[in-house]
Amino acid sequence: MAEVMSVADGRARAARTLLNQLVLPGEELVLPEQEDVDSPARAGEQPLLLNATARARLRVVCGPGLRRCGDRLLVTKCGRLRHKEPGSGGGVYWVDSQQKRYVPVKGDHVIGIVIAKSGDIFKVDVGGSEPASLSYLAFEGATKRNRPNVQVGDLIYGQFVIANKDMEPEMVCIDSCGRANGMGVIGQDGLLFKVTLGLIRKLLAPDCEIIQELGKLYPLEIVFGMNGRIWVKAKTIQQTLILANVLEACEHMTTEQRKQIFARLAES
Repeated sequence: MAEVMSVADGRARAARTLLNQLVLPGEELVLPEQEDVDSPARAGEQPLLLNATARARLRVVCGPGLRRCGDRLLVTKCGRLRHKEPGSGGGVYWVDSQQKRYVPVKGDHVIGIVIAKSGDIFKVDVGGSEPASLSYLAFEGATKRNRPNVQVGDLIYGQFVIANKDMEPEMVCIDSCGRANGMGVIGQDGLLFKVTLGLIRKLLAPDCEIIQELGKLYPLEIVFGMNGRIWVKAKTIQQTLILANVLEACEHMTTEQRKQIFARLAES
């Protein structure tokens, strides 16, 4: 109740006191100034100033769920406030929420489904509010004469180069050096299924052991999309279905429960 009252009163709260706690849309966060660390007289929290005339402060990166509005930092999603401490600077702040609908973000690697061809542009369903556009030249080695073999219904693994609320999202299947680097059309075999965005972030975390444990069970190929889609392929259909079911169940299992499941599968 106290958290709701603070939002209604419009008073900003210190970000470092809310780490791993619930934040609500509309809340304003304040971040510590760099000079406050060594100055007892100025100790405290000051609003984050983003204008060019402001004095040097900690460089803070805003992740999903946070938005810069003038000299303020606003919460746009309901979830838990997270923070990653880098070697220098103010670190990265983001809101960890259980969101099912995907909102395209520049740089995200996603799995899409080709739904239409429009001239030299492919329309790709990425699970957002509108399909993304993909040029036939956005593939490694593609030219006007050497067009990629992409058909309606194919699965595409690529990344966003344009993603904002005012423009249609645009994706490519090459990196900054023009190499595919694993992107492009995904094979015809395998199974595509959808999970929550929170599970995708959990599986892609550096300290996640789930994928390593799955690799010890069966040889597999797997592709993760930040839009909540996973493509997996094993030697047999039965193994593929087992892997998909285990991945879906991992979101709600504890570490001990997961180890027990993997031990049973290894014995069988």
